[in-house]
Amino acid sequence: MVFSWCFTCKHNLGWEEEARSVLLGRGEEGVPEAGSPEVNHVAGTSCSESGERVCSDDHLFVEIPDTAHQISQDSWFQVGFVLTTGINSAYVLGYSGAIMVPLGWIGGVVGLILATAISLYANALVAKLHEYGGRRHIRYRDLAGFIYGRKAYSLTWGLQYVNLFMINVGYIILAGNALKAMYVLFRDDNIMKLPHFTAIAGLACGLFAVAVPHLSALRVWLAFSTLFSLVYIVIAFALALKDGIEAPPRDYNIHGTKASRIFTTIGASANLVFAFNTGMLPEIQATVRQPVVENMMKALYFQFTVGVVPMYAVTFIGYWAYGSNASTYLLNNVHGPIWLKATANISAFLQTIIALHIFASPMYEYLDTKYGIKGSALALRNLSFRVLVRGSYLGITTFISALLPFLGDFMSLTGALSTFPLTFILANHMYLVAKKHKLTSLQKNWHWLNVCFFGCMSLAAAIAALRLIAVDSSFYHVFADL
Repeated sequence: MVFSWCFTCKHNLGWEEEARSVLLGRGEEGVPEAGSPEVNHVAGTSCSESGERVCSDDHLFVEIPDTAHQISQDSWFQVGFVLTTGINSAYVLGYSGAIMVPLGWIGGVVGLILATAISLYANALVAKLHEYGGRRHIRYRDLAGFIYGRKAYSLTWGLQYVNLFMINVGYIILAGNALKAMYVLFRDDNIMKLPHFTAIAGLACGLFAVAVPHLSALRVWLAFSTLFSLVYIVIAFALALKDGIEAPPRDYNIHGTKASRIFTTIGASANLVFAFNTGMLPEIQATVRQPVVENMMKALYFQFTVGVVPMYAVTFIGYWAYGSNASTYLLNNVHGPIWLKATANISAFLQTIIALHIFASPMYEYLDTKYGIKGSALALRNLSFRVLVRGSYLGITTFISALLPFLGDFMSLTGALSTFPLTFILANHMYLVAKKHKLTSLQKNWHWLNVCFFGCMSLAAAIAALRLIAVDSSFYHVFADL
């Protein structure tokens, strides 16, 4: 089934012909010809919020692929909180150790600022292509396939799956670490180990995945996510500030041999881009109300201004307080009342469950759409499907998380293998192809420079991340209790 979505209502039937002529005049943009599967109508009749005929940002017809999940239901503010949840998830508790320690003050601060700017730019490129070619691209792979063809569709889907799967692995590792840290506060008897807590975290994520059918259904959970984020960020900031004031001078040197420092620096650059990018921007943009591009840009500006402040604060204060000894889970460094540290850890655990659901939603949407899971979320067939399929997916994710619990290394490898290609290489090249007739020679050269530079960075970061995993694997056995 194909739905048409629209922003304004028109009653003048003559407007339809005018819009069609405008649409056909945009051939150089790659807009399909009238009568093709992509263009069957131009929205020109009256409509309501729940109607089937609506228009794009340009008041032209836009086709939307079939999906089992909700489309165009959320305000830009809600979408902004979805994006901010990704930035300020419990991963922020690891950036002091994973980014600042290998890069130092100058490299870390400059790197974070540059990563913020280039990430906003790259995400804006993808957001502006959301309605390219007369259709709404609600999945990243749909956009790549529309521009390049079937092979690019499959390649992009593979890269995105790797990206989201590894992000989810990292979230379950984080949740397990949070539970273990809380357990150690009260009973440091070594009976319960990290793999046990990882299994508990996976079970909790599975229950949440069954209860929340799709991304738009998060709504009130986003408020809880924000609350949980503020709790562990404020507590970590306050306790690290206290420790930093009371502690003797810290060591901020970058340690290791020259070769190891090169590899860790490259790996940290992958962590920089991982911190800001989801690799699923079209899927998130699909949930925003019309006008889609305008509202998504508002959400992005919110993400990269207000949204980055807490992340910056906790990252810098953690490195300032502990220097080169900063942990990849900051709550393991801080000192303070047990009840306060326990509150921070349980908040990190609960927020991670919500954040994981966001990054697992493209896989859920694919499976729900493929097998026709529509209608009431409480229908027996739909509920059983979520229990079986989502439970199996998270079961595999949990097993990998317990098997290889090297969080910093996973962040580096994810950034290298998928975040660099999806967010920077593909975004710049897609925009170059889509807008080639409107770009100046200078603009084209700029996009090609980005493609080549980030291609080299992706290759170098992948080598560095694999080296880190190999080194850590020589120190730790599988199912390690870190």
